[in-house]
Amino acid sequence: MNIPKPLRAVLAVLAVAAACQTVPYTKRSQLLLVSTDEEAALGESAYKEALSKAKISGDAAATDMVRRVGRRIAAVSDRPDFKWEFNLFDDPKTVNAWCLPGGKVAVYSGLLPVTRDEEGLAVVMGHEIAHALARHGSERMSQGLLAQLGGAALSAAMASKPAATQRVAQEAYGAGATVGVLLPFSRAHESEADHIGLILMAKAGYEPGAAVDFWGRMARASGGKDTTPEFLRTHPADATRIARIEGELPEARSYYKKTP
Repeated sequence: MNIPKPLRAVLAVLAVAAACQTVPYTKRSQLLLVSTDEEAALGESAYKEALSKAKISGDAAATDMVRRVGRRIAAVSDRPDFKWEFNLFDDPKTVNAWCLPGGKVAVYSGLLPVTRDEEGLAVVMGHEIAHALARHGSERMSQGLLAQLGGAALSAAMASKPAATQRVAQEAYGAGATVGVLLPFSRAHESEADHIGLILMAKAGYEPGAAVDFWGRMARASGGKDTTPEFLRTHPADATRIARIEGELPEARSYYKKTP
């Protein structure tokens, strides 16, 4: 493919950048084109917007538990630069939690019946905090930029072809980029967050084996209704995830220090 010189130069710079970044604990090389300051500013802005729309839980005991677990995991995350915040959103129909760049964490009350206790909650919060530590959001944005550059290069290379041929090529490229790169990287991020999350909860004094029980409960809660083939999923299949976690428990337990 005859890629224009400007695009070749940009891609060369990105390739160098990709080799300069690694993920904590897993040491996987990653491409990051967004600075930590930009990332933190995006997280701060998104969190403020979420807080303005959400209903904060009035359950003092549940909120205390969320903040207690969050603080314990944050304390072992080696990110004192993060401005950590932990809030419980009153939304019993939403079984979810997330952590934005910079340490902005939200847990939805609908998740608590599945987590059941502090260790179950530590599984989820360790996983979500791991996404922020590994800078998965920045990596996804960087991958999107690369995909756009690839599409531009393809357009330039196909410029002399008939319009119909160009359209088919672009559609094929779009499908290939999504299935071949963006979705697998999303699954890789989820698996990596599981891996790092196990280590974080173990360092914080939570038994990492609780992750197996928690993800089993999550699978049962979903009713096994998702029949999407695994190669088209953004998350690993339940059985795949649990089997991988079981294989990672020995490493996680090497970090485990039971707290009083």
